[in-house]
Amino acid sequence: MYKSIAAELVAKALNKPAEEMTHQIERPKQLQHGDYAFPCFSLAKEKRQSPQNIAAELATGLTHEVFSSITAVGGYVNFTLHKKLAGSSVLKDILQQRAAYGSTTIGQGQTVTIDLSSPNIAKPFSMGHLRSTVIGNSISLLLEKQGYDVVRINHVGDWGTQFGKLICAYEKWGEEGKVRANTIPELLKLYVRFHEEAAHNEQLEQEGRDWFRKLEQGDAYANKLWSWFRDVSMEEFDRVYKLMGVRFDSDAGEAFYNDKMERVVEELEQKELLSLSEGAQVVRLDEFELPPSLIKKKDGATLYATRDLAAAIYRKETYKFSKSLYVVGHEQSLHFQQLKLVLEKMGYEWAEGITHIPFGMVLQDGKKMSTRKGKLVLLDKVLEQAIHLADANITEKNPGLANKEEVARQVGVGAVLFHDLKHERIHDIEFSLEDMLRVEGETGPYVQYTHARASTLLAKGGEFQDGSEVDEETAVAAWPILSLLLQFPEAIANAGTNYDPSRIAKYVIDLAQAFNSYYGKVRILEKDEKLGARLAIVEAVASVLEEGLRLLGIHAPRQM
Repeated sequence: MYKSIAAELVAKALNKPAEEMTHQIERPKQLQHGDYAFPCFSLAKEKRQSPQNIAAELATGLTHEVFSSITAVGGYVNFTLHKKLAGSSVLKDILQQRAAYGSTTIGQGQTVTIDLSSPNIAKPFSMGHLRSTVIGNSISLLLEKQGYDVVRINHVGDWGTQFGKLICAYEKWGEEGKVRANTIPELLKLYVRFHEEAAHNEQLEQEGRDWFRKLEQGDAYANKLWSWFRDVSMEEFDRVYKLMGVRFDSDAGEAFYNDKMERVVEELEQKELLSLSEGAQVVRLDEFELPPSLIKKKDGATLYATRDLAAAIYRKETYKFSKSLYVVGHEQSLHFQQLKLVLEKMGYEWAEGITHIPFGMVLQDGKKMSTRKGKLVLLDKVLEQAIHLADANITEKNPGLANKEEVARQVGVGAVLFHDLKHERIHDIEFSLEDMLRVEGETGPYVQYTHARASTLLAKGGEFQDGSEVDEETAVAAWPILSLLLQFPEAIANAGTNYDPSRIAKYVIDLAQAFNSYYGKVRILEKDEKLGARLAIVEAVASVLEEGLRLLGIHAPRQM
């Protein structure tokens, strides 16, 4: 609101569109320079004046009741909010709206499908799958906050030649009793052994392909094994998802589209988009300077691209989406470029709504984790260790906590999720259990602890909470907090628009730090005439921290 007021003042003075000015309004890095700033450097050429002179001239003619001062500093016009007015207003908004603070209706009436997580069956849920799951879940929550209807899709990897290899390995070395007793770890051992043996036995690869061909042709025994592998995998995945608080609206995986791909191939043929390349059928993308999209192999087998084309068309017809998002690692960027362009060549204008949301990898010792080589860090083991550590900390510091197990789970899981989400998604992350489970610094437990501290203060001062009006002195002392509370709706909008949950993670860290600094300097529970105002600030902080953590998929315990 205040940013648009500043933009409108500048727009009117310069006779320019307000929307253009809104994009140019910045937040000064230091609060002493004001709450908003308009840089005048881009006007220097047009006005044939120095930015400093333009700023000085512009500032003298601007005034509004919400700003206590509008001044020129260097080449900037700085706007300083009236702290009592803005502080009281933001507290009133938060305490009235609670969890709805920062919500918008920009997505109302629009559906977004989001493809996230998508682990491969018959393999353990590794740390490598954490990123797509938690980034996608947080983006889903952010979009719902903006009014969109979100359909979460777990496009499980349950088809492909790897299942022929696994069936082959099970037939050669598997023992049913062992596999039934400890299914996923035993299947992983078989998969790893297959690749170790295949390194010096080329015949194995062919046997794996033969088993997959049997699976494709509906062989009863191959299908029985495949169904068993899928069922036990989904049970294991669901256990991990429940622990993380992640849900899906569909788990239609790759196999779901087996009977939907021929239609795609026929349509590509009818539209004369298929070409032959070394015996394979492809859609050429030469005009975009991209390699062709492979649709059918020489032996007639369909490919990943064919399946994703079928999935995109099915999702549009089923969900009528306005946006279709794919939260998949950056190594798949070319594939999604090709997918979108092939759909556009097929005449589907809605392909414009398809967006690939890439992210970096989880590295171990600087290298990508590999299922084939058995180099995996299992997510459920990391979560269990995090919960165990959180439980030990609570036992040491607050042994009488009533719901200790539940809080330990919220803190342990929150630590793992926050460690991922605080990084910009495009960056690779080096796996470090020590960093992930640290309870001080820029961590999930630090934010959760700050929320618990605020909740404890509210419990102690409950009878003195009497509204959101703050006096000038209290507003000035708490301005680093109040200023950040004003920014929460903007942080949500930016995180949602850029599909970047790290902006919310950074925001809640900043707010927690500002609150803890305030807590260290101000006697919040002192019984004077300003106690009610201070508690209103505490209550607003607790509410926004809880909602910020929720948007990251993390719980906010009231006690720790």
